[in-house]
Amino acid sequence: MSEPSRTAPPRRTDVRIGSSTNALQPISGVERSRHAGSAQWLALLMIAGAAILADQLTKALVSRRLPIGEVVAAIGPFSIHHIQNTGIAFGLFANSTTAVIVLTGVAVGAMLLVFSRTARRHPLVPVALGLVIGGSIANLLDRVRLGHVTDFLDFAYWPAFNLADTFIVVGVGLLFASFVAADRASARVGTAPLSRS
Repeated sequence: MSEPSRTAPPRRTDVRIGSSTNALQPISGVERSRHAGSAQWLALLMIAGAAILADQLTKALVSRRLPIGEVVAAIGPFSIHHIQNTGIAFGLFANSTTAVIVLTGVAVGAMLLVFSRTARRHPLVPVALGLVIGGSIANLLDRVRLGHVTDFLDFAYWPAFNLADTFIVVGVGLLFASFVAADRASARVGTAPLSRS
């Protein structure tokens, strides 16, 4: 009785497509669209709206309860210090309200364009850009209505700021972290070999 012939298992292959610059990169599947969908736009609007509301409420409270220039000690080097700022961060562009309004409007428009094209890159993108856009709009509303923004969060040896500024800084940090995480995830998927079903 003869022994049946053994057949070699099918070989696993990588699919490599692309231009001359990326032809050596294996493609694991069809790439998902990164454009914003209704869920991403809703998340952006909710985060931005909450940021604007929180900022405007705290500024109104400080403006009504604390005269300009007054300081209330809080904890350690932190205090509540009512200041009116006609510029942007750290007093830049002071007394140039029109220029600041135009620059802020252009920046918000650019961020919305970026969001529409990259919202699905990482789940944190709507949160991050929601905070940045919400903080930017909150300060923009003050400049349009009042010609200045109200700053009140004061740490020793650091210029006073407000919640909108905090949201912008935190949002930028989250945006950077989300892009780094998305790039690392793409690199892991891109180097994984394809399995045949």
